[in-house]
Amino acid sequence: MQFRIDAQDGAARAATIQTAHSVIQTPVFMPVGTVGAVKALDALDLQNHLSPQIILGNTYHLYLRPGDEIVKAMGGLHGFTRFPKSFLTDSGGFQAFSLSDNVKIEEDGITFRSHIDGSKHHFTPQKVLDIQYNLGSDIMMILDDLVALPATRERIRESIERTTRWAQRSIDYHRRKQMEGIGVDQNIFAIIQGGTDKEFRKISATELCALDFDGFAIGGLSVGEANREMYDTVEWTTPFMPTDKPRYLMGVGTPEDLVENVERGVDMFDCVMPTRNARNGTLFTSFGKVTIKAARYATDEEPIDPECGCIVCRTYSRAYLRHLFRAKELTYFRLATIHNLYYYLDLMRQMREAILEGKFAEFKRKFYRKRDNG
Repeated sequence: MQFRIDAQDGAARAATIQTAHSVIQTPVFMPVGTVGAVKALDALDLQNHLSPQIILGNTYHLYLRPGDEIVKAMGGLHGFTRFPKSFLTDSGGFQAFSLSDNVKIEEDGITFRSHIDGSKHHFTPQKVLDIQYNLGSDIMMILDDLVALPATRERIRESIERTTRWAQRSIDYHRRKQMEGIGVDQNIFAIIQGGTDKEFRKISATELCALDFDGFAIGGLSVGEANREMYDTVEWTTPFMPTDKPRYLMGVGTPEDLVENVERGVDMFDCVMPTRNARNGTLFTSFGKVTIKAARYATDEEPIDPECGCIVCRTYSRAYLRHLFRAKELTYFRLATIHNLYYYLDLMRQMREAILEGKFAEFKRKFYRKRDNG
């Protein structure tokens, strides 16, 4: 993987990431395709209407169904899904933690039961990499010991210490496998933990960033803490991260979260919010959210967002989208998802342009002014 900073405006960065499958311009939002598909869309929708250079898949879900060996036999994620650009795969640790009963965290890994059939499984730092080698993702996340907040200082300390030990095992294993010709074109990211505690974030970031990873993520945020706590934690953490490698904030978030954290030096984001909210009737626009089921849109001939250039806004009215939603027509899910993801991807494009022009502060003022007026 190649990484180049193209411009910087304050802490905000515009960069270019080159993987084996695509050129990714940052700041970038990665649509979530948990089981190898962005919900309601196929690879042609992504290519023809959205053009993301990278999407996210999940190791836990793909391991359980259809199974990573099947994905490998079908040509990896790229051959199986027919999405030709880059994939990032999460390690699955969060899903094992959040979806399973009786999760047991041990020194060598995580034991959990499948949310599908109750079968018992064990993830180790090496095991999740083996799964991701089979998936063929361009960026692989390592297994970390995440903590639900609030948590005691003792539990957070245990988490960051175990995360560092697992990170060392992961990077050592990955470099050995690459020497064997496995995962040569795959990249590996570590995940900084520490809750909202500045001392622990510094320790975790310092220890992990001393290791030979291709990039680094900030994990364990957007889990119920106040937005200001999240922003402060990111602002505190990024200075301890390398300037010459990608910075990824996991599971974040709202359009406001993206703007605030780009300003604080983050390059990469993912979140289910645009796709999940689309299915639930909430559409994102330059002037704020639209709840499409509202009665006032019943005869509204305007597009969802007059400033949006997506195929949905260029073709359909709010009235039609409202009708589809209320009729529970499946077409609604596709159209709403296309619009919301287009809005997110275009927001990142606008931020990149502002950084390249040295006008990020001006962009941010206009962004909030539109929302206040809307």
